[in-house]
Amino acid sequence: MTTNWSSASHKLSKQGQAYVLVTLVGVSGSTPRNSGTKMVVSHDDIFDTIGGGHLEHKAIKYAKKMLASAKSCQHIEHFQLGSNLGQCCGGNTTVLFECFAATGVNIMLFGAGHVGKALVPMLAQLPCKVTWVDSRAEQFPANGARFDNVQQVISDAPELEVANMPENSYFIVMTHNHQMDFEITQAILKRADFHYLGLIASETKWRRFQQRYKYRDIDEKQVARMNCPIGLAQVGGKLPMEVAVSVSAEIINIYQAEQTKAAVLRDHLEQSQRQDSTVSLPAKSRPSSQQGIAWQEFKQLLNTD
Repeated sequence: MTTNWSSASHKLSKQGQAYVLVTLVGVSGSTPRNSGTKMVVSHDDIFDTIGGGHLEHKAIKYAKKMLASAKSCQHIEHFQLGSNLGQCCGGNTTVLFECFAATGVNIMLFGAGHVGKALVPMLAQLPCKVTWVDSRAEQFPANGARFDNVQQVISDAPELEVANMPENSYFIVMTHNHQMDFEITQAILKRADFHYLGLIASETKWRRFQQRYKYRDIDEKQVARMNCPIGLAQVGGKLPMEVAVSVSAEIINIYQAEQTKAAVLRDHLEQSQRQDSTVSLPAKSRPSSQQGIAWQEFKQLLNTD
Protein backbone atom coordinates (compact mmCIF):
# COMPACT_ATOMS: atom_id res chain seq x y z
CA MET A 1 0.00 0.00 0.00
CA THR A 2 1.46 3.34 -1.07
CA THR A 3 1.65 5.76 1.87
CA ASN A 4 1.77 9.05 -0.02
CA TRP A 5 -1.71 10.37 -0.86
CA SER A 6 -0.26 13.39 -2.67
CA SER A 7 1.80 11.42 -5.19
CA ALA A 8 -1.07 8.96 -5.59
CA SER A 9 -3.59 11.68 -6.48
CA HIS A 10 -1.10 13.24 -8.88
CA LYS A 11 -0.48 9.92 -10.62
CA LEU A 12 -4.17 9.03 -10.86
CA SER A 13 -4.99 12.48 -12.25
CA LYS A 14 -2.21 12.11 -14.79
CA GLN A 15 -3.64 8.77 -15.88
CA GLY A 16 -7.17 10.14 -15.99
CA GLN A 17 -8.35 7.53 -13.48
CA ALA A 18 -11.16 8.09 -11.00
CA TYR A 19 -10.38 8.52 -7.31
CA VAL A 20 -11.79 9.95 -4.09
CA LEU A 21 -9.79 12.29 -1.87
CA VAL A 22 -10.87 11.76 1.76
CA THR A 23 -10.01 14.60 4.17
CA LEU A 24 -10.63 15.08 7.88
CA VAL A 25 -11.83 18.70 7.91
CA GLY A 26 -12.84 18.90 11.55
CA VAL A 27 -12.22 16.96 14.76
CA SER A 28 -13.27 17.32 18.37
CA GLY A 29 -12.40 15.27 21.40
CA SER A 30 -10.15 12.24 21.10
CA THR A 31 -9.63 11.13 17.47
CA PRO A 32 -7.06 8.86 15.79
CA ARG A 33 -5.84 11.62 13.44
CA ASN A 34 -5.79 15.42 13.35
CA SER A 35 -7.73 17.70 11.06
CA GLY A 36 -6.16 17.88 7.60
CA THR A 37 -5.29 14.18 7.44
CA LYS A 38 -5.96 12.73 3.97
CA MET A 39 -6.13 9.47 2.10
CA VAL A 40 -6.95 8.52 -1.49
CA VAL A 41 -9.28 5.72 -2.57
CA SER A 42 -9.27 4.42 -6.15
CA HIS A 43 -11.02 1.48 -7.78
CA ASP A 44 -8.00 -0.75 -7.19
CA ASP A 45 -6.09 0.61 -4.22
CA ILE A 46 -6.01 2.73 -1.06
CA PHE A 47 -3.27 5.28 -0.44
CA ASP A 48 -2.37 6.56 3.04
CA THR A 49 -4.69 6.38 6.06
CA ILE A 50 -7.02 8.52 8.17
CA GLY A 51 -6.39 6.42 11.23
CA GLY A 52 -7.75 2.98 10.54
CA GLY A 53 -10.54 1.36 12.51
CA HIS A 54 -14.25 1.52 11.80
CA LEU A 55 -14.03 5.16 10.68
CA GLU A 56 -11.65 4.31 7.86
CA HIS A 57 -13.72 1.25 6.94
CA LYS A 58 -16.86 3.40 6.63
CA ALA A 59 -14.97 6.10 4.70
CA ILE A 60 -13.60 3.58 2.19
CA LYS A 61 -17.06 2.05 1.73
CA TYR A 62 -18.59 5.46 1.06
CA ALA A 63 -15.74 6.41 -1.30
CA LYS A 64 -16.29 3.21 -3.31
CA LYS A 65 -19.97 4.11 -3.60
CA MET A 66 -19.03 7.52 -4.99
CA LEU A 67 -16.64 5.92 -7.48
CA ALA A 68 -19.45 3.66 -8.68
CA SER A 69 -21.52 6.73 -9.57
CA ALA A 70 -18.82 7.79 -12.09
CA LYS A 71 -19.53 11.45 -11.33
CA SER A 72 -17.38 14.25 -9.93
CA CYS A 73 -18.99 15.37 -6.68
CA GLN A 74 -18.39 16.35 -3.06
CA HIS A 75 -19.97 15.26 0.20
CA ILE A 76 -19.45 15.99 3.91
CA GLU A 77 -20.24 13.36 6.52
CA HIS A 78 -20.14 13.65 10.31
CA PHE A 79 -19.09 10.68 12.44
CA GLN A 80 -19.39 10.11 16.19
CA LEU A 81 -16.57 7.68 16.81
CA GLY A 82 -17.85 6.35 20.10
CA SER A 83 -21.63 6.05 19.93
CA ASN A 84 -21.92 5.36 16.19
CA LEU A 85 -18.72 3.56 15.29
CA GLY A 86 -17.74 1.95 18.56
CA GLN A 87 -14.18 3.29 18.58
CA CYS A 88 -12.58 3.68 21.99
CA CYS A 89 -11.28 7.22 21.32
CA GLY A 90 -14.89 8.45 21.34
CA GLY A 91 -14.41 11.84 19.65
CA ASN A 92 -16.17 13.39 16.69
CA THR A 93 -14.88 14.01 13.18
CA THR A 94 -16.13 15.61 9.99
CA VAL A 95 -14.98 14.04 6.72
CA LEU A 96 -14.94 15.65 3.29
CA PHE A 97 -15.24 13.28 0.30
CA GLU A 98 -14.13 14.69 -3.06
CA CYS A 99 -14.75 12.36 -6.01
CA PHE A 100 -12.82 13.01 -9.22
CA ALA A 101 -14.41 11.07 -12.07
CA ALA A 102 -12.32 9.34 -14.72
CA THR A 103 -11.35 11.66 -17.56
CA GLY A 104 -8.83 9.67 -19.51
CA VAL A 105 -8.61 6.74 -21.89
CA ASN A 106 -6.70 3.47 -21.93
CA ILE A 107 -4.22 3.21 -24.79
CA MET A 108 -2.15 0.21 -25.84
CA LEU A 109 0.68 1.06 -28.22
CA PHE A 110 2.46 -1.75 -30.04
CA GLY A 111 5.92 -0.89 -31.31
CA ALA A 112 8.92 0.92 -29.83
CA GLY A 113 10.40 2.04 -33.13
CA HIS A 114 11.09 5.59 -34.27
CA VAL A 115 7.43 6.58 -34.49
CA GLY A 116 6.59 4.93 -31.17
CA LYS A 117 9.44 6.77 -29.44
CA ALA A 118 8.18 10.08 -30.86
CA LEU A 119 4.55 9.32 -30.02
CA VAL A 120 4.82 8.23 -26.37
CA PRO A 121 6.01 11.60 -24.95
CA MET A 122 2.97 13.22 -26.59
CA LEU A 123 0.49 10.68 -25.29
CA ALA A 124 2.08 10.93 -21.83
CA GLN A 125 0.97 14.57 -21.63
CA LEU A 126 -2.68 13.59 -22.14
CA PRO A 127 -5.15 12.32 -19.52
CA CYS A 128 -4.62 8.68 -20.40
CA LYS A 129 -2.90 5.48 -19.35
CA VAL A 130 -0.49 4.10 -21.95
CA THR A 131 0.63 0.48 -22.10
CA TRP A 132 3.64 0.36 -24.44
CA VAL A 133 4.36 -3.12 -25.81
CA ASP A 134 7.32 -4.48 -27.77
CA SER A 135 9.14 -7.79 -28.00
CA ARG A 136 12.56 -6.09 -28.02
CA ALA A 137 13.68 -4.86 -24.63
CA GLU A 138 16.59 -2.90 -26.09
CA GLN A 139 14.21 -0.71 -28.12
CA PHE A 140 12.69 0.98 -25.10
CA PRO A 141 14.42 4.27 -24.19
CA ALA A 142 16.35 4.31 -20.95
CA ASN A 143 14.34 7.30 -19.69
CA GLY A 144 10.95 5.85 -20.70
CA ALA A 145 10.00 5.14 -17.09
CA ARG A 146 9.92 8.87 -16.29
CA PHE A 147 6.26 9.06 -17.33
CA ASP A 148 3.88 8.11 -14.52
CA ASN A 149 1.12 7.11 -16.95
CA VAL A 150 3.25 4.93 -19.25
CA GLN A 151 3.93 1.25 -18.57
CA GLN A 152 6.46 -0.64 -20.66
CA VAL A 153 5.69 -4.28 -21.42
CA ILE A 154 8.21 -6.68 -22.97
CA SER A 155 6.42 -9.64 -24.54
CA ASP A 156 7.46 -12.36 -26.98
CA ALA A 157 3.79 -12.69 -27.95
CA PRO A 158 2.42 -9.12 -28.07
CA GLU A 159 -0.95 -10.26 -29.42
CA LEU A 160 -1.64 -11.94 -26.06
CA GLU A 161 -1.42 -8.56 -24.31
CA VAL A 162 -4.63 -7.44 -26.06
CA ALA A 163 -6.73 -9.49 -23.62
CA ASN A 164 -5.40 -7.44 -20.67
CA MET A 165 -7.05 -4.21 -21.81
CA PRO A 166 -10.51 -3.09 -20.65
CA GLU A 167 -13.44 -2.45 -22.97
CA ASN A 168 -13.42 0.69 -25.15
CA SER A 169 -9.63 0.86 -25.20
CA TYR A 170 -7.56 2.58 -27.87
CA PHE A 171 -5.09 0.39 -29.80
CA ILE A 172 -2.23 1.71 -31.93
CA VAL A 173 -0.33 -0.89 -33.96
CA MET A 174 3.04 0.01 -35.49
CA THR A 175 5.50 -2.81 -34.89
CA HIS A 176 8.57 -3.70 -36.96
CA ASN A 177 7.02 -6.93 -38.28
CA HIS A 178 4.06 -7.27 -40.69
CA GLN A 179 3.06 -10.70 -39.41
CA MET A 180 3.13 -9.41 -35.85
CA ASP A 181 0.93 -6.48 -36.88
CA PHE A 182 -1.55 -8.90 -38.41
CA GLU A 183 -1.71 -11.17 -35.36
CA ILE A 184 -2.18 -8.19 -33.05
CA THR A 185 -4.92 -6.55 -35.14
CA GLN A 186 -6.66 -9.90 -35.56
CA ALA A 187 -6.79 -10.35 -31.78
CA ILE A 188 -8.23 -6.84 -31.38
CA LEU A 189 -10.82 -7.34 -34.12
CA LYS A 190 -11.98 -10.61 -32.57
CA ARG A 191 -12.59 -8.82 -29.27
CA ALA A 192 -14.87 -6.37 -31.11
CA ASP A 193 -15.07 -4.07 -28.07
CA PHE A 194 -12.34 -1.56 -28.96
CA HIS A 195 -13.04 2.15 -29.21
CA TYR A 196 -10.20 2.86 -31.61
CA LEU A 197 -7.87 0.71 -33.67
CA GLY A 198 -5.21 2.39 -35.79
CA LEU A 199 -2.71 0.56 -38.00
CA ILE A 200 0.32 2.09 -39.68
CA ALA A 201 0.51 0.54 -43.15
CA SER A 202 1.04 1.22 -46.82
CA GLU A 203 -1.84 0.76 -49.28
CA THR A 204 -0.40 -2.59 -50.39
CA LYS A 205 -0.03 -3.85 -46.82
CA TRP A 206 -3.56 -2.73 -45.96
CA ARG A 207 -5.09 -4.52 -48.99
CA ARG A 208 -3.28 -7.74 -48.09
CA PHE A 209 -4.45 -7.51 -44.49
CA GLN A 210 -8.05 -7.03 -45.59
CA GLN A 211 -7.87 -10.16 -47.74
CA ARG A 212 -6.34 -12.15 -44.91
CA TYR A 213 -9.06 -10.98 -42.50
CA LYS A 214 -11.65 -12.40 -44.92
CA TYR A 215 -9.87 -15.75 -44.97
CA ARG A 216 -9.85 -15.76 -41.16
CA ASP A 217 -13.62 -14.99 -41.05
CA ILE A 218 -13.13 -11.68 -39.30
CA ASP A 219 -16.33 -9.62 -39.19
CA GLU A 220 -16.20 -7.06 -42.02
CA LYS A 221 -18.02 -4.53 -39.85
CA GLN A 222 -15.19 -4.64 -37.34
CA VAL A 223 -12.58 -4.28 -40.08
CA ALA A 224 -14.44 -1.22 -41.38
CA ARG A 225 -13.99 0.40 -37.96
CA MET A 226 -10.20 0.32 -38.28
CA ASN A 227 -8.28 3.52 -38.96
CA CYS A 228 -5.89 2.82 -41.77
CA PRO A 229 -3.98 4.80 -42.83
CA ILE A 230 -3.51 5.95 -39.28
CA GLY A 231 -3.60 9.60 -38.25
CA LEU A 232 -5.45 12.73 -39.32
CA ALA A 233 -5.47 13.30 -43.06
CA GLN A 234 -4.97 17.04 -42.50
CA VAL A 235 -1.61 16.36 -40.83
CA GLY A 236 0.65 14.91 -43.49
CA GLY A 237 4.29 13.89 -43.55
CA LYS A 238 6.35 10.72 -43.28
CA LEU A 239 8.95 11.68 -40.70
CA PRO A 240 8.55 9.92 -37.33
CA MET A 241 7.63 13.15 -35.56
CA GLU A 242 5.15 14.11 -38.29
CA VAL A 243 3.43 10.72 -38.09
CA ALA A 244 3.41 10.92 -34.28
CA VAL A 245 1.77 14.34 -34.36
CA SER A 246 -0.85 13.07 -36.81
CA VAL A 247 -1.66 10.02 -34.69
CA SER A 248 -1.85 11.95 -31.41
CA ALA A 249 -4.08 14.54 -33.09
CA GLU A 250 -6.43 11.78 -34.23
CA ILE A 251 -6.56 10.31 -30.72
CA ILE A 252 -7.32 13.73 -29.21
CA ASN A 253 -9.99 14.42 -31.82
CA ILE A 254 -11.76 11.12 -31.09
CA TYR A 255 -11.75 11.19 -27.30
CA GLN A 256 -12.72 14.88 -27.13
CA ALA A 257 -15.67 14.23 -29.43
CA GLU A 258 -16.69 11.33 -27.21
CA GLN A 259 -16.43 13.46 -24.07
CA THR A 260 -18.54 16.20 -25.67
CA LYS A 261 -21.16 13.64 -26.67
CA ALA A 262 -21.23 12.19 -23.16
CA ALA A 263 -21.57 15.66 -21.62
CA VAL A 264 -24.51 16.51 -23.90
CA LEU A 265 -26.26 13.25 -23.06
CA ARG A 266 -25.63 13.77 -19.35
CA ASP A 267 -27.03 17.32 -19.47
CA HIS A 268 -30.06 16.11 -21.42
CA LEU A 269 -30.71 13.37 -18.87
CA GLU A 270 -30.41 15.77 -15.92
CA GLN A 271 -32.73 18.25 -17.63
CA SER A 272 -35.29 15.51 -18.26
CA GLN A 273 -35.10 14.43 -14.63
CA ARG A 274 -35.67 18.02 -13.45
CA GLN A 275 -38.65 18.39 -15.76
CA ASP A 276 -40.13 15.12 -14.55
CA SER A 277 -39.81 16.21 -10.94
CA THR A 278 -41.60 19.55 -11.56
CA VAL A 279 -44.51 18.23 -13.62
CA SER A 280 -47.58 18.15 -11.37
CA LEU A 281 -50.19 15.50 -11.66
CA PRO A 282 -53.50 16.66 -13.20
CA ALA A 283 -56.10 17.48 -10.61
CA LYS A 284 -58.84 14.94 -10.23
CA SER A 285 -62.10 16.07 -11.80
CA ARG A 286 -64.69 16.81 -9.22
CA PRO A 287 -67.86 14.77 -9.09
CA SER A 288 -70.73 16.20 -11.09
CA SER A 289 -72.49 17.13 -7.88
CA GLN A 290 -69.60 19.50 -7.02
CA GLN A 291 -69.23 21.16 -10.41
CA GLY A 292 -71.87 23.84 -9.79
CA ILE A 293 -75.49 24.10 -10.88
CA ALA A 294 -76.26 22.44 -14.21
CA TRP A 295 -77.89 24.55 -16.93
CA GLN A 296 -81.25 22.69 -16.69
CA GLU A 297 -81.37 23.27 -12.94
CA PHE A 298 -80.55 26.93 -13.45
CA LYS A 299 -83.46 27.31 -15.92
CA GLN A 300 -85.85 25.74 -13.43
CA LEU A 301 -84.80 28.23 -10.78
CA LEU A 302 -85.42 31.11 -13.18
CA ASN A 303 -88.88 29.79 -14.12
CA THR A 304 -89.97 29.46 -10.49
CA ASP A 305 -89.66 33.21 -10.10
